[in-house]
Parts: sequence; structure tokens; C-alpha cells
Amino acid sequence: MDKVLYIGVSGAKNAQVAQRIHANNLANINTGGFRRDFSYSRAQEIGGEGLESRIMVATAAGGSRFTPGTLEHTGRTLDVAVNGAGWLTVIDGEGEEAFTRAGHLRIGIDGNLLSENGLQIAAAGGGPLNIPPYQQLDIGEDGTISIIPAGGEEAQPVQVGQLKLVKPDQRFISKSEDGLFRPTNGEGAVQDETVQVKTGYLESSNVSAVEEMISMMNLSRHFEVQMKIMKTASEMASAGDRLMRGG
Repeated sequence: MDKVLYIGVSGAKNAQVAQRIHANNLANINTGGFRRDFSYSRAQEIGGEGLESRIMVATAAGGSRFTPGTLEHTGRTLDVAVNGAGWLTVIDGEGEEAFTRAGHLRIGIDGNLLSENGLQIAAAGGGPLNIPPYQQLDIGEDGTISIIPAGGEEAQPVQVGQLKLVKPDQRFISKSEDGLFRPTNGEGAVQDETVQVKTGYLESSNVSAVEEMISMMNLSRHFEVQMKIMKTASEMASAGDRLMRGG
């Protein structure tokens, strides 16, 4: 009976892990640039004495869906959305580069260009992007930032920097706990001139509420089935014990 019990336990645990992932997707349905996560299962043989007859469910490392979200017009100068494949580069708290699709930018008190959660935006040449005081600002499709300086007469725009836009191989990046994507092969990403942005737009998450709710319902049913399996295993074990005692 222990074989059936182990199978039920592993199945229920797998369902719980998957439910947490889909619940997190739903919680971030309104998070700009969010990429929905997934997990998958695989059969795992449990070794030991005798035949390897115990095969349980193991939750394998999942990943993220890279399907683009919808571009929503805001009209704000410092809102940018990556148009197609590619990423904005930010500098995390450890001074390392990471990737994001969230383009709701702002300028800090020191003039550095920041992400919505306060991380520095990386410049194409490396390091943070600093924006001098301006009376007009424009971000081109290639991420070039041009300004008309504050306090001066109307003149030709002055280029003050360029967003670091990259397009790393999706097979070698993964999402960290802070929601940013980082390389898994230890290599950084270089400026990619084919990546373009749209100013005055923000990208929504690529989470579908309908798909996530359907997945949650299926997983809930799956969990219930595993609990019934464990209950049945317990009842069969009790019946066996009574039989052995002769009553």
C-alpha cells in the first residue's frame, strides 16, 4: 500500500507547486512587462531494494513564456515599450546587469534614469544613464535620448545617451526572485541595434486571466484526486491490518 501512498503524496505536492506558480501569475496580471511562469512534471523512479517499481511525480524546473504583451498607449515621454523581441537593461542592487520589459521610467534627484522600482537604467556604453536638466526630451526608436537643455534658447536637440537594448538567447536567461531576467551561462549581453522601442507606450503582462483560472481549476481537481488516492491507500491498509488480526 505504501507505493500507492507515495504516488498520491508526490502528485498532491506537484499540484500545490503548480498552483503557487499560477497564483503568482494571476497576482501579476497588471504588472507591466511581466512574463508568465510555468512548471512541468516528469516521472522519477525511486531506487531501493528489489524492483524499481516506485515511480513518483517530480516537479521539474519550469520557465517563463516570452510571448509579448499588449502595447498600451500612455503618451508619457518617459514610458517606453520594447517593440518585438529584446530587453531593456537595468543595473541591480549588486551592480550587475539584468533585463526587464517594464519601461515606466523616471529621473531620480541625481539625474540618473531609473526604472519604476528605482533601479538604474544602463547606458549602451555601460554604466548608468544620466539625464541633464532639460526643457524637452525625446527617446528615439533605437533608444537614443535627446534633449533640449533647460534654460537655453530653442536649439537643435543634444544627444545625451542611449538605452542599452539587448536580445540575449532566450534559452540562456531565466527569471530571478525579483522578477528580473539574468543570464544563466555567465555571459553578459551586448547592445543589439535591431531592438527598437516605442515612446509613449507601456507593455502589459502576457498573463491571460482565463488561461490561468482554467489551469487553477484543473490543478484543484488534480489535487483532490491525489487526496482520494491517499485516503483509499489508508483504508486498504486498515482493512489489511484487520484481516491480519483475524477480525
